[in-house]
Amino acid sequence: MNKNKNIKETFPVIGMSCAACATRVDKTLNQQKGVHTATVNYAAATATIEYDSSICSVQQLKDAIQGAGYDLLTDTEKDSANEAEEIRIQHYRQLKHRTIGAILLSIPLSVISMGFPQMPYAGYIMWALATPALFILGRDFFINAWRQMKHKTSNMDTLVATSTGIAYLFSIFNLLFAEFWTQRGITPHLYFETSAMIIAFILLGRTLEARAKGQTSEAIKKLMGLQPKKVTVRRNGQEFEAAIESIVKGDIIVVKPGERIAVDGTVNEGASYIDESMLSGEPMAVKKSTGSKVYAGTINQKGSFCFQADEVGAETMLAHIIQMVQEAQGSKAPVQKLVDKVAAIFVPTIISIAILTFILWLIFDTENGFTHGLLSAVTILVIACPCALGLATPTAIMVGIGRGAGEGILIKDAESLQIAKKVNLLVLDKTGTITEGKPVVTNWIWDTNPNDYQDIFYSLEKLSEHPLATAIIKSMKAKEIALQQFESITGQGIKASCQGKTYMAGNYRMMKEQGIQISNKLKEQAKELASASKTVVWFATDQQALGIAAITDRIKTESPKAIATLQEMGIDVVMLTGDNQQTAQAIAQQAGINHFEAEMLPQHKAAYIKKQQESGKIVAMAGDGINDSAALAQADLSIAMGQGSDIAMSVAKMTLISSDLTKIAEAIKLSIATVNTIRQNLFWAFIYNLIGVPLAAGILYPINGFLLNPMIAGATMAMSSVSVVTNSLRLRRKKSEKISCIVPQEDLPEEIISQEEVISQKENTPTENQGYVKEYMVEGMMCKHCLARVEKALNTLENVKVTVTLDPPVACITYPTPDDEIPVDELQKVLTEKGGEYTISEK
Repeated sequence: MNKNKNIKETFPVIGMSCAACATRVDKTLNQQKGVHTATVNYAAATATIEYDSSICSVQQLKDAIQGAGYDLLTDTEKDSANEAEEIRIQHYRQLKHRTIGAILLSIPLSVISMGFPQMPYAGYIMWALATPALFILGRDFFINAWRQMKHKTSNMDTLVATSTGIAYLFSIFNLLFAEFWTQRGITPHLYFETSAMIIAFILLGRTLEARAKGQTSEAIKKLMGLQPKKVTVRRNGQEFEAAIESIVKGDIIVVKPGERIAVDGTVNEGASYIDESMLSGEPMAVKKSTGSKVYAGTINQKGSFCFQADEVGAETMLAHIIQMVQEAQGSKAPVQKLVDKVAAIFVPTIISIAILTFILWLIFDTENGFTHGLLSAVTILVIACPCALGLATPTAIMVGIGRGAGEGILIKDAESLQIAKKVNLLVLDKTGTITEGKPVVTNWIWDTNPNDYQDIFYSLEKLSEHPLATAIIKSMKAKEIALQQFESITGQGIKASCQGKTYMAGNYRMMKEQGIQISNKLKEQAKELASASKTVVWFATDQQALGIAAITDRIKTESPKAIATLQEMGIDVVMLTGDNQQTAQAIAQQAGINHFEAEMLPQHKAAYIKKQQESGKIVAMAGDGINDSAALAQADLSIAMGQGSDIAMSVAKMTLISSDLTKIAEAIKLSIATVNTIRQNLFWAFIYNLIGVPLAAGILYPINGFLLNPMIAGATMAMSSVSVVTNSLRLRRKKSEKISCIVPQEDLPEEIISQEEVISQKENTPTENQGYVKEYMVEGMMCKHCLARVEKALNTLENVKVTVTLDPPVACITYPTPDDEIPVDELQKVLTEKGGEYTISEK
């Protein structure tokens, strides 16, 4: 007897053109025997299916979907994802080309119809222009409408095909058999331009929608890209390169400097520091030695080591994060697209009204019932074309996105705009969101003249591989000198000798075990700094402590004001962090946050948000790390900080390019303005139909003899679309409410004031100490998102500062000296690995 084997998988769905299609696919899947639950995501074009493989096979699911007029891609995960992406790109290109072609054909049609209707052969010229517009450029509407009819259902394609088809056929009849109308005292009109304009407008709306949905799968692809394709394996004493798919539990993996960890495991040889920020979100690299756990997707820094594979494939922590993001993205949104939901009822209703109108005219008008009935039916189908409905959402979205991009706010889709108005809880990640995400020295305290020892301290830290050493080096203006007898003491620090005297740098434990004398002044200062959750590095001779450096991931200066503004808007602010309780509490106090949660793993963040949602909260999440991607996907409104990871930006519905917290309030206000515009557009589009359809049916004819001309109906239809677009363009002229980032000095926490003093000291240094600046050309940047990626990638280089501009596309790199200049091929390598397909060259 077969045991139940439940499997949950996500498949790309091909052929859906509106929410009515998604509803049909959802219904079809849920009707299959063995399927427990099936959820179709129209925006992501995917179906997440939980089924019993002993009862239902993947091929059966595919056959069922094909029978409904769509397709389910069921190859391997990688192949199906690639195929779906290729189909999406091809479909978008076809839409764009067809839209341009339809507009080019519609322009001369409208000119002839409105300006030169009496020119020779005008009707035949318009016929010739309208035919390719409908049956070549708009053929998909008719093909899809036919498929829907075969399955006894309808969607927006049905109404588009019906209205344009009847207008087209009616125009041909009027052109070839004009005497049929003239004999009855009626002047025949042609509606070729109306049918072509309908196709052009709807294609434009579809193109805008496809463009907005184009980035849906980027998050999963980039998460999968964190795992290297090949690794170095040691078996039977020999090392060789192998594909990651061939790795099994127990294999020994060799990791060299700069390489990504392939699978989860335990270190059994060597030691190094690992950058785990993509999982933990914390900026400081973690020391790994024998017995330490390492995780897939993290990056090895300077050392080399070997580890034993413990978890491979779908069992790694990275794979679990990928699965969580997929499930959160694949779940149904709380707010569906209103236009497509209404379309399923709107289409058959309009067709029914048109047929009913024709029958009523035949019954009640015995003389001209056929003529008036046919004209009224056609007028109803023409005036009720959903151009305004189709453009209401995408035009407002595109204008809102354009205005947001100009202010450093990238908005992905309408869902985020609709939900932003209801947000009442904002969850913030700490590192890179509230803080800068970079460990820096905030305080220097010396017990002696620092000028006598700075070079020694600097040179000592240059020999260290610890990430805190990098922060100290960057903050010092000193020169490197030769040291002897260098020694690294695990868990404590480093020491070396200079001119026969021993110097050391490390933690308090090192000072204690080495018997170093510490003055009361340094002890008190170190205690105060530690209570402020700062890491204290001691510098001493072999007898006496000389000074201390306090290191922290400093809070952004605008964070307290930004959080206060959000709270004034009635939004509760909560901080979730993977850091320890003491640090989290200190940061929360500085930022003015009343509630926080510390030592949170990625799954804990997502679970916290889900719990808040279950209690009725509408949650917005702002984060910058890969570890935030699952929580971002779970949130109702996800906001990524632009200086963070590409994964977070891909998952998020909004991205703040500047990583400025004050932009969150601006983004929410912009979203409210945009969603209000969408609602206004939809209101007028529906009102237009509610008024226009009865007029087209001839409701005023018994009263005053008024019967709406189909030509006027066509013009009215066009004007309804223009009014929607014009209303959307008003968003550009609305003044944005900027939030002042200037906080009085006396209102800042002491830590921020000290940090500002450090920055001020750096900015006021003489020009000759600011380094050697060189400009490079960067090709391939298309938007501010590209600019952020390029700048972020190049700034990973040591001892340089990079500023990138979009117009002109130039990267300005500041080196300490001309001798430190990095070859352009090395710059290109870093840019390709960490930024993407951009090209850098010497100017």
